[in-house]
Amino acid sequence: MKVTRPILAVAGAAAVLALAGCGSGSGGEAKVPPTATGSLESLAAEVECEPDMQTDADTIRQAICTNATGKFVLATFSTDRGQREWMNDAKDYGGFYLVGRKWVAVGDNSVVTALRGTLGGDVEVGTDHSAHGG
Repeated sequence: MKVTRPILAVAGAAAVLALAGCGSGSGGEAKVPPTATGSLESLAAEVECEPDMQTDADTIRQAICTNATGKFVLATFSTDRGQREWMNDAKDYGGFYLVGRKWVAVGDNSVVTALRGTLGGDVEVGTDHSAHGG
């Protein structure tokens, strides 16, 4: 009986590591580059789009972009707090958001996923209203 407990402990630890994604590193998710930084124009250049400026203010700059992966909104912010407040309001409308330091790209899931391969950042998902009937 005493021999079984250490074996179970080792097997349990191996199972936890496997479930946590540790191991061979051959998971299905592509490697994400370091999060990009810069102006709206420099971020747009990295993803090969010509930004169509919609808002050009001191606190936020926002443009519509289209590239090979699709159409999206790219916004830059003068402060982290301004970005977080914008995100808190925007996520109520649903959608997919690629978030970097003082910038956000908004688009379909496939577009945001493709942009992440170039810009890095974190994906955030807005509120899903599909279950709410009318």
